[in-house]
Amino acid sequence: MKYVTILWKVLVLLLFSCSKSATQRTPELVVSTEKISFSAIGDVRTFHVKSNVSWSVTSSAAWLTLSSSGGESGTHKIDAVASTNDGTTEREAVIMVNAGNMTMRVDVIQAAIGHEDGEDLLAVPPISEGVTSDAVALAAKLRVGWNLGNALEAASSPEEASETSWGNPKTTKTLIDAVKAAGFNAIRIPCAWSGYIEDRPTHRLNVSWLARVKEVVDYCVENDMYAIINIHWDGGWLEEHPLYSHQVVVKAKQKALWEQIAAYFRDYDEHLLFAGTNEVRADYSTPTAEHIEVQQSYNQTFVDAVRSTGGRNAYRNLIVQSYNTNIQFAIDYLKMPDDATPNRLMAEVHYYDPWDFAGDEGSSKYLWGSAFAGSSNVSTWGQKSWVDERFARMKAHFVDKGIPVILGEYGAILRSGLADATALQQHKNARNAYLTYVTKIAKANGLIPFYWDNGVVGNNGFGLFNRNNNTVAHPDGVGAIMAGL
Repeated sequence: MKYVTILWKVLVLLLFSCSKSATQRTPELVVSTEKISFSAIGDVRTFHVKSNVSWSVTSSAAWLTLSSSGGESGTHKIDAVASTNDGTTEREAVIMVNAGNMTMRVDVIQAAIGHEDGEDLLAVPPISEGVTSDAVALAAKLRVGWNLGNALEAASSPEEASETSWGNPKTTKTLIDAVKAAGFNAIRIPCAWSGYIEDRPTHRLNVSWLARVKEVVDYCVENDMYAIINIHWDGGWLEEHPLYSHQVVVKAKQKALWEQIAAYFRDYDEHLLFAGTNEVRADYSTPTAEHIEVQQSYNQTFVDAVRSTGGRNAYRNLIVQSYNTNIQFAIDYLKMPDDATPNRLMAEVHYYDPWDFAGDEGSSKYLWGSAFAGSSNVSTWGQKSWVDERFARMKAHFVDKGIPVILGEYGAILRSGLADATALQQHKNARNAYLTYVTKIAKANGLIPFYWDNGVVGNNGFGLFNRNNNTVAHPDGVGAIMAGL
């Protein structure tokens, strides 16, 4: 009887095992959507495939690429990437997912940029919802900002098309969380675009890069922070050519890029701002009439391109720059562009005075402020009275006239390589005093300060945050800025 019982149990186990194996061999396939729609400019859409057996996925069109061709059992995320539809009619494609003897279909449709009659589908009716604050009202919400420097602007050529090519790691949400926790509520995201142009004659951008910039913007906006994106140095095609000889070509490329950027980010509310350029200059000397005329034509091209895309971009607050973002040149020359939407423009300048203290790595001027007056290591200019005078003039010329001013970059390098311990401590004290005072006087005059962080936390670096572990590397520097508020 005992052996019969054991034999019966074995038989039951075998039957159960066979039944279970048969169940496992029956293909199961679930796809998270049946239809995907893309805008004309292209985009990335995500869907999921769940299967208990190996599966494959294919696209019927060359303009629609997939991040995966298949996989093993489990749940998998697939990114579908559509390029820009330059045609005059919408286009369709099909994504087929196969698992065993099962097949599921995802229908894909994409709008077209233009009709045969010339209508531009990049433009949509104006929408004011979510972008109701004018420039002055929005500026009041920007407390203090931080630059994600030397990251997304690193990809200025196809050869270095990577945000890590200048030595910083890929930006993560954890880093942005740390910046917010430190007290910053706005982030300037310098951006390059040339390295991701996939069609040179039309300047059509690879939508995967637009999607990556969007990912970083979302880290900010979803954190209830404000974000600024621009066209930064980008290899110098725009930044170094305020010249008649380059004006037509530069403006055409600038217009094409900003139409695409603006259309892609059109649905964001007022937490996202656009800044047209960066430090446009022929050199660092006093500009000629040609330099000013051409540089300011780039500001106008930017405004016109963004407004042409409609939607929330008809009301979005925009930032334009003075020649070389220099304060004196702003006072002497900056004329704000014409704008169909009144009271939605801000001006931008940068501040690194005195340069021999703030940025010149080879300088012996590592001290700043009245506490070190008389020392040979203090610059002969750029002290507190200079800060007072510069920012007061910006207030009189712009802020008092209803034009908010973004202090888009400021800061001072940390000379941690100083060998003498006393000198190093004095330098740190001087640097912190500088950061506190510049921040304080900027805010007192209505300028919105954005600290320049290039990710370098060692000797001669501007970095405050360690991007490798997403922590505050120099709490004293962050504290000095916050003390200025």
